[in-house]
Order: sequence, then structure tokens, then C-alpha cells
Amino acid sequence: MVKNRVEAIVMGGSSGALEALSTLLPALPEPCAVPVAIVVHLPPSRPSHLAEVLGARTVLPVREAEDKEPIAAGTVYVAPPNYHLLVERSKTFALSADEAVLFSRPAIDVLFESAADAYGERLVGIVLSGASADGARGLSAVKQRGGIAVVQSPDASPAPEMPRAALAMVEADHVLSLADLASLLGQLATGRQKESQ
Repeated sequence: MVKNRVEAIVMGGSSGALEALSTLLPALPEPCAVPVAIVVHLPPSRPSHLAEVLGARTVLPVREAEDKEPIAAGTVYVAPPNYHLLVERSKTFALSADEAVLFSRPAIDVLFESAADAYGERLVGIVLSGASADGARGLSAVKQRGGIAVVQSPDASPAPEMPRAALAMVEADHVLSLADLASLLGQLATGRQKESQ
């Protein structure tokens, strides 16, 4: 059964997330009905090549988000190093140099919480492999505002701490292996949100 339309997807991870994204991004359809915003914990002191690496995995454009940039469907955005990435209610991005959250800037929680405020029940949040608790509070915000909460199965994660922290705080709609997560992502990116099984 189809629920509300999906208007945006946010994803976050750290250790093992690049492997996960390399599997997930090829599942995004072309054309893609929604924007996808990604936070991966990055070293703050050197340039990131994340957009180029991920861009080789998908036919969709992939680029670092810019401050005040309008958010466009069919584009994959990555947070630049050493800046928090936020979604404003006007559906534009904001970059912030505020304090690190759980020792990370960019932090997954910051993206997820701001996107939940902007998109409400039309948001999908996905927590991937990682070695911290970042993302748990943000995924809780997604769920509380009626969005759909998805977690990479800890059993299928190189670094299961992040998925486990999310599951300890949120009753996820889906806890999936990468293969099943890729299938779900392809469906959600068409803009149609399905009821949980």
C-alpha cells in the first residue's frame, strides 16, 4: 500500500559507509524523483573526493552541497568536510561551522534533524554502517515526524555500532541487508513510500 509521497532521502554513516554507498547508489533510478543528501564522517583537514568517488557509482549527478543552494530532485548531495549540512524549511541547504556533534562535523544527527523539520512525513532517513552513535538521535527525529526510518542490519555492517545505536533509540520501519536496502532505496527514490511489512 502506498503511503505519502517521499520528497527527500537522507543517509549517513562512517566506517564501512563508503562500501555501503557503493552498493546503494547504483540502485537509484534515472530519472530520480527525490534529492538524496549524505553525511559521511570525513577528516576535517583535507579536501574530500567523496563526490567524485560516489559519482562513479551512479548515473545521477553527485556534488558537495553549497550554502543556500536550492535542493533539486534527481541530485545526490554530500556534506563537505568540516561543515555541518542542514536542510532549511525553504528546501535549501545551509552549511554550519558550529561545534562538532559526537566528535563529528559534519554530523548525521544535524542533517537528519533539520531535514525532518523541513520534510516531515515525506522524509526517508537511512543509517548505515559506522563506529559511533551519530545518527540515532536524528533518525528518532525522522520517525517522530512521521518519516520512514531505515537501518542497515548490524549483522551486515562492518562497523555495527552506529546501526545498533539507532535501533536502541528508534523502532525502525526496515532493518535490511545491503542488497535488500538497495532494492528498497530504488523503490523509495521513485517518490512513493510503501507501508511497512
